[in-house]
Amino acid sequence: MKSFDFERACEMLLVANCQAGAAIMRHYRSDAGFERKGDNTPVTMADRDADAILLAVLREIDPEIPVVSEESASELDRERGSQFFLVDPLDGTKEFIKRRTDFTVNVALIEEGVPVFGMVFAPARKEVAFTIAEHRAVAARLDPDRDAAEQTLNAQPITVRDVPPEGITAMVSASHFDDETEDFLKDLPIAERHSAGSSLKFIQLAQGKADLYPRFGPTMEWDTAAADAILRAAGGSVVTIDGNPLRYGKWNTGLKNPAFIAWGRKPV
Repeated sequence: MKSFDFERACEMLLVANCQAGAAIMRHYRSDAGFERKGDNTPVTMADRDADAILLAVLREIDPEIPVVSEESASELDRERGSQFFLVDPLDGTKEFIKRRTDFTVNVALIEEGVPVFGMVFAPARKEVAFTIAEHRAVAARLDPDRDAAEQTLNAQPITVRDVPPEGITAMVSASHFDDETEDFLKDLPIAERHSAGSSLKFIQLAQGKADLYPRFGPTMEWDTAAADAILRAAGGSVVTIDGNPLRYGKWNTGLKNPAFIAWGRKPV
């Protein structure tokens, strides 16, 4: 497996995310519509424009590391390997179409089934979170309407919290809440429940603003990998129903995730 220059990649991807975010926000402010893909999920020109920007930069970072993007999902059979980038150029397309602010740009690096690097950018909120080491994650302000090179990030460390005495704060999907999630939550000491779109649910856990995010509905690896890396680096975990860490590179499933539970600091 090739060694990877994380510092260089982080610098280049901050610029690329800012550019991709600028492209997304141009469409966000217009009356651009959307199409339906073969699986009946929506796709916009914002997805495609952001995808092109990110793919170009990832190939510049390392042309030998394959890139798997939501927008190139039909090419999965050609992307097999234990080291690869996972990209979702616009996670939370439904939220984007509704002109909400909880959509993100997600970029992750997978090595041997583990997300070892992640960057999540919410351009409408001007917020970015990313990993800078195996057990370190940070968050910062990043304005897509300004050149990234001209911005002082002032990135601050983020970490998960202990579950407070009053109970668990749970994050749930804004667009995919289901009965199975409701059944799971009713057996826990839930103090608060908040909904959000995209991978921002993981980031709430990583920043110590919430404790739990259960997901029983369908997700793909590019939906979760970047934020999963950030949550793990901040001290959290993402496990399947049987308690094992969520793995990536599940080519035999078409990169579909099983049900999972994301925790900040799981109570004993």
